[in-house]
Amino acid sequence: MHGPSHTEPTEPRGGEQARPRVGLADAVTALRLPLAAGFVLAGDPLTRLALLAAAGASDLVDGAVARRVGGSRIGPVLDPICDRLFMAATFLVVAVEGGLAFVEVLGVLVRDIFTSAAFFAGLLRHRRGVVPAKASGKAVTLAQLLTLGAFLLRTPLVHPMAWLTTAIALYALYDYNRAVRALQARGRAGGT
Repeated sequence: MHGPSHTEPTEPRGGEQARPRVGLADAVTALRLPLAAGFVLAGDPLTRLALLAAAGASDLVDGAVARRVGGSRIGPVLDPICDRLFMAATFLVVAVEGGLAFVEVLGVLVRDIFTSAAFFAGLLRHRRGVVPAKASGKAVTLAQLLTLGAFLLRTPLVHPMAWLTTAIALYALYDYNRAVRALQARGRAGGT
């Protein structure tokens, strides 16, 4: 779930301090946390489908709000965290209910697992540079949502969708790695 402006973090700039620490878009982003909890607790597929639609809508709305009223300093960090937690919770349900095998769930979430690990490793190293959202990452998110939809609608497409999502996620990781290397090269060039 990557809305355009709100979720395309960049390296801090001189005007970074002019943005508020927390904004209205962040409140919309944070809605994905109770929606994730609701997805886990809901017993029927239709309620879960409504919660999934609400989470997708919140991702579109937070981006629109951020573009209209301006983003915040916490938005580029909060948005991917809420996205990853929502996906982890929903695919935990899929795994527990036997909708996908463990290896399929792992494949669907491989991008999220590795980018989350890289994000937290960067925090531990006190590096603030963040890789901007990429089209490949948005494609993974869309494929994850479609895989969840296939699970909720109990279609036989859930397994092919999971493997397609895995393939897209692996490409997104490759794309993410290229972006990280480019960011590091710019940092080294700027530091000399």
